[in-house]
Amino acid sequence: MSETEQPPRTTAQAKGLAAEAAHELLVRAGADGFDALVVLGSGWTDAAETLGSPDIEFDVRELPGFQAPTAEGHGTTVRSTWVGDKRVVVFTGRLHLYEGHDPMQVVHAVRTGIAAGAGLAVLTGSAGSLRVDIGPGQPMVVSDHINLTARSPLVGPTFVDLSSAYSPRLRRLVHEVDSSLAEGVYAATTGPQLQTPTEAKVLRQAGADVVGRSIPLEAIAAVELGVEVLGLSIVSNDALGAVLEPFRQERAMEIVRQRSRRLGELLHRLLVRA
Repeated sequence: MSETEQPPRTTAQAKGLAAEAAHELLVRAGADGFDALVVLGSGWTDAAETLGSPDIEFDVRELPGFQAPTAEGHGTTVRSTWVGDKRVVVFTGRLHLYEGHDPMQVVHAVRTGIAAGAGLAVLTGSAGSLRVDIGPGQPMVVSDHINLTARSPLVGPTFVDLSSAYSPRLRRLVHEVDSSLAEGVYAATTGPQLQTPTEAKVLRQAGADVVGRSIPLEAIAAVELGVEVLGLSIVSNDALGAVLEPFRQERAMEIVRQRSRRLGELLHRLLVRA
């Protein structure tokens, strides 16, 4: 999307733009459809290398409605990847509200993947831990979320049931693949600033286990379209201990990058079974 183009203002317009992008994606990939979509979060880019064998990769800006992510640790490409006998579309980065984008733009990749046939969405990211038993470098399966952005990718009288937003079936499968994974609630804030120590304590008291700036808006868009969702976030820092150890972005990003290839292997095993 060029700087002069305006993002869609309605859900219907957003879905129409996603359909255009999906058509172009399928033509470029020479595919009839995709089985799943994966969105890689901060520091996860190398996971694409161990997730599966790509048959095409190109700049995401070549598809209608897309802009390149500007956040550190995010890729700018989309690839068609084979995972076993499943064709998966992988977005190596995402847009965020704090980059100045609206919710329609933030979830455009998810809507595009679904319009291209994906029946399940794997949404990944990094987050700060609000629990002493989930430390940096540890992945967490998202069981639920708290959307504190006060934003939604839906406009109009569209009432979407989020009581099982994160697929119980996919959560069971990922625990079968790796029984050591923790599970918890993801709180999403707008950012880009991190939370104060008191805010972190309030989030923990509200039932959040990690806090980040992605995933829930994409999950809402996917659920509205009837797609199964798996959320997987890796802990990049201790959000509760920020007073004792101030946040260092370089260190947090390195923690995720060091584990990204192994996380790609985890996603591969999950998608083969899904």
